[in-house]
Amino acid sequence: MQQPIIGIPCDVKQIGLFPFHAVGEKYITAAVGGAGGVAILIPSLGDPAQLRAIVELVDGVLLPGSPSNVEPHHYQGEPSREGTLHDVARDATTLPLIDALIKEGVPLLGICRGFQEINVVLGGELHQHVQEQPGLNDHREPDTTDVEEMYGPAHAVKLAAGGLLQGWLGCDSVLVNSIHQQGIKRLAPGLAVEAVAEDGLVEAYRVANARNFAFAVQWHPEWKYWDNKVSQAILKAFGDACRERRMRRNQ
Repeated sequence: MQQPIIGIPCDVKQIGLFPFHAVGEKYITAAVGGAGGVAILIPSLGDPAQLRAIVELVDGVLLPGSPSNVEPHHYQGEPSREGTLHDVARDATTLPLIDALIKEGVPLLGICRGFQEINVVLGGELHQHVQEQPGLNDHREPDTTDVEEMYGPAHAVKLAAGGLLQGWLGCDSVLVNSIHQQGIKRLAPGLAVEAVAEDGLVEAYRVANARNFAFAVQWHPEWKYWDNKVSQAILKAFGDACRERRMRRNQ
């Protein structure tokens, strides 16, 4: 059986004088080793014709995290503070792509920014600074240059009874890392909660009536996925859905 093709949308970054389309290696490694796919990078061109071709080409899409944030006008939010990093080209690519993937039943896994993007596309809202919201904790990474500490376990999340995560893992709570300051303010209609943090912040969800796998987490399961049973379960389920789509398309 052929390996499924897993597309990963790029960030657009300025390196020197020129813009580059780039994806963090850890997401590529997770798509290949964790989900068992052949990874291809999707340039963030915002071209509708290109997006239609991508939907036809891929067997799944992994929406990666990013230092940039979704521009708040996409969810009727207040303008961002000065110095906030945005990626207009990625927004113009991933937001319409998400809509098309869900409608066409292409397996979809969102991580961090990808988690926030799906919520925005389906009509939800975001907190831009979770740590400043009454009753919510500080979910930002520790102030360190040690990446092992940065991506280490940060807090527990409670798994929804009868949810996918609980079924995959056979437990009621797990420890996750935490490297974000944006988060769910209002969950979009049609999203079913899969996990919440101790402060009640939504940390994982699924698209309840999706035709295929459509799942997202706020944390980073791609980080050293081979050492983490939670990450392995998420990536395996995504990879299985991609393989099933590949098999059906080859029949």
